Amino acid sequence: MPAGHGLRSRTRDLFARGFRKKGTIHLSTYLRTYHVGDYVDVKVNGAVHKGMPHKFYHGRTGQVWNVTKRAIGVEMNKQN
Repeated sequence: MPAGHGLRSRTRDLFARGFRKKGTIHLSTYLRTYHVGDYVDVKVNGAVHKGMPHKFYHGRTGQVWNVTKRAIGVEMNKQN
């Protein structure tokens, strides 16, 4: 059968948690404060599915342009 073209296709190693990095996510991850204009790196955590960005943006750097209670808006360049 041909390979699938789903949203998370070919992400087996990309979104995998590292060795001895599995388990619950530290609270400091959620309590970190971001401000408009900050530069951030997009690093996807495979354990959290809600709000997960597309695999294209994993490892990219962008600038925060919007901050809400549940998410931050990150602006970045995409050449394609």
